Amino acid sequence: MIPTFIFWVLLAQPFFLLLDISSRIEAKVPAVVVFGDSSVDAGNNNYIPTIARSNFQPYGRDFNGSKATGRFSNGRIATDFISEAFGLKSLVPAYLDPAYNISDFAVGVTFASAATGYDNATSDVLDVIPLWKQLDYYKEFQKKLRSYIGDAEANETISETLYMMSLGTNDFLENYYAFPPIRSFQYTITQYESFLINIAENFIRQLYALGARKISLGGLPPMGCMPLERTTNAMSGYNCVDNYNNVALEFNEKSESLTKKLNEELPGLNLVFSNPYDPLMEIITKPSAYGFEVAGVACCATGMFEMGYACARNRMYTCKDANKYVFWDAFHPTEKTNHIVANYVVKNVLSNFI
Repeated sequence: MIPTFIFWVLLAQPFFLLLDISSRIEAKVPAVVVFGDSSVDAGNNNYIPTIARSNFQPYGRDFNGSKATGRFSNGRIATDFISEAFGLKSLVPAYLDPAYNISDFAVGVTFASAATGYDNATSDVLDVIPLWKQLDYYKEFQKKLRSYIGDAEANETISETLYMMSLGTNDFLENYYAFPPIRSFQYTITQYESFLINIAENFIRQLYALGARKISLGGLPPMGCMPLERTTNAMSGYNCVDNYNNVALEFNEKSESLTKKLNEELPGLNLVFSNPYDPLMEIITKPSAYGFEVAGVACCATGMFEMGYACARNRMYTCKDANKYVFWDAFHPTEKTNHIVANYVVKNVLSNFI
């Protein structure tokens, strides 16, 4: 088992792939609001005391101006592309970034924090922003929005906004299966899955009470196929770790059941489940079909275990063309994968809101 300080996981889930959207959709949502982990963090962790950061090269290498924004990729992340596809801005800014203000956040904002999870104990590992604090920031944002556009318009914006949740992977790989194994002493894996689902349910109910009606709940990817997990599986030929993938499948089933339950219980709620597992597994097992050459290791550094500062230290080994790789670092996808992901989720899941 790898110590937590080596593999603070951060990928977290929803990678919704495939398909292309040739033109923007006329926006029928006024804004995109995001909660989650490194899969959707645009740089909030730059402004808190944590090592879970990526605001340095080679991150952002293919971003406009080669700027390392704090996104865990070589370029943009999925929520940036989703916002753009809905006819909104091409970037969803981080709430804590002082370069942006309420005029920017009114059409898109992310409260996400790399290395966080549903479980408060997960965010404690690397001192990042827990989910409850992200909700507090959202409440603060609501007050600013009301001051900016007035109560009536704010109420309409809040109810029509698309809310996206992308987290959960860290709870398992950074917390439950990490050392010291505190949660695994307290819960069986099935019990821990249910524990997290209860947190997700409470969070969605709180969002609903604050006026949210259009919500996307993200599932887990095949987390056993991330490059680091494959690296640790040397005895099995560096193949995917089946146990982790099975946990992802079980958790996704419970997430989908939660989606159905809340849609039945909360009047006016339109909650969708964004399940990334099958399409991402397809792209990992058949990379050439999607224009990739490498899926087993990442582009950054050796591609076997590095992310964050380790990526920077070993950057001399980084690949020349990230578009050939499914993963940018040992946990996070390349911009190309993010774009495929975004196109898929808009066409196949978020079309519900078009």
